Amino acid sequence: MKKYFITGLLVLVPLFITAWVLSGIIGMMDNSLYLLPENWRPKAQLGLEIPGVGALLTLLIIFLTGVIATNIFGRQLILLWEALLARVPVVKSIYASVKQVSDTLFSDSGNAFRQAVLVQFPREGTWTIAFVTGKPGGDVANHLPGDFVSIYVPTTPNPTGGYFLMVPRADLIALDMSVDEALKYIISMGVVAPPDKFKTKTQQKVSQ
Repeated sequence: MKKYFITGLLVLVPLFITAWVLSGIIGMMDNSLYLLPENWRPKAQLGLEIPGVGALLTLLIIFLTGVIATNIFGRQLILLWEALLARVPVVKSIYASVKQVSDTLFSDSGNAFRQAVLVQFPREGTWTIAFVTGKPGGDVANHLPGDFVSIYVPTTPNPTGGYFLMVPRADLIALDMSVDEALKYIISMGVVAPPDKFKTKTQQKVSQ
């Protein structure tokens, strides 16, 4: 009896979680319907709400934006728009920061997470997986003597939340696993372990 129950959980839990996540994403994307005039919305036209119509509208907007942004006229419009935002004191700082992050994360040449590493966090003696994102810059680097590395420590099972730390490179242990493997390991709360590809510490170093 217990065996059948556990087997059923193993089959159904991933399906339910996947459906729950997709439902949340589609529900959020459906909010794009509020961009339309009220008499254009499905409820006004058909008398009922149709889940997913807003998601299709969102995808269409993203696609059309990409089409416009890839031609010369569209690029000029974007440059003009960014120039206007650059004149607004608070908005320009927020927009510039978000754009830099999104360009790093979503562009084909982006390299947001360079390497998976082990770091002692949140206290000495406990370890977690983190990702190297670069080196401290600006005036911050002037106040950190020695070789420091910028890392991102994601939370589990939702890796979009986490902590940004700057730690000495010597305090990190490089892992012989890809960023994708490390993310799966974190999201699964340690259940889905990547294959063991052991390398000695002298063979594996934290990337520059």
